[in-house]
Amino acid sequence: MKASDEPDLTAVDRFDGGVGWLAHPEESMRRASHALSVEGDVWVLDPVDAPGVDDLLADLDGEVAGTVVCLDRHRRDAVAVATRHDVPVYVPDWMTGVAADLDAPVRRFGRELGGLEAFRVRDASFPPWQEVGLVDERSGTLYVPEAVGTSPYFLARGERLGVHPMLRLTPPRATLGGRSPDRVLVGHGVGVHEGATGALETALRGARTNAPGLYLRTLRSLLG
Repeated sequence: MKASDEPDLTAVDRFDGGVGWLAHPEESMRRASHALSVEGDVWVLDPVDAPGVDDLLADLDGEVAGTVVCLDRHRRDAVAVATRHDVPVYVPDWMTGVAADLDAPVRRFGRELGGLEAFRVRDASFPPWQEVGLVDERSGTLYVPEAVGTSPYFLARGERLGVHPMLRLTPPRATLGGRSPDRVLVGHGVGVHEGATGALETALRGARTNAPGLYLRTLRSLLG
């Protein structure tokens, strides 16, 4: 599911104050990376590096302030991008087992990161999963790295945004429900820029009901 060939950057999720990219657009996981410009700082979220990334960052207003690991499994290329720009890697102050493995200066953050609201999406030991979401109130942007996504394996029939297959039976309604974003950016797939609040509500509401169909389709694709 994760590509190992040479990256072929494709820009996605362009809007005033942000951009995303797929370093390997053909891979099944469709790992997406993003950068947000907030109050003159550019924050690079869960980056997968590729030729052309720095050009995308240079088009944003401000200088790169840091890369951010928003999921305990999303170390990705945070160190490489941070080192190239001589900035730290930022990790939530409650996230464990990540900072020690990063060969770069690490800074911790709590409920705020340079004008972005930070909140816990999930902090669980079974399955092991620590995830932080970010909100830019000014642009109406919600970033969720893993709990929801738009890659095909996230989506049941009729969904534009889907809950991760492993969370379908315990969807993160307490942390994501009630939010009204104008857009939802995700760590897997292209973001939702139209009707984002409705797409998020539908994803959370139908997570359990749509789970059997999603699991069956996934099983058929693996067998076929």
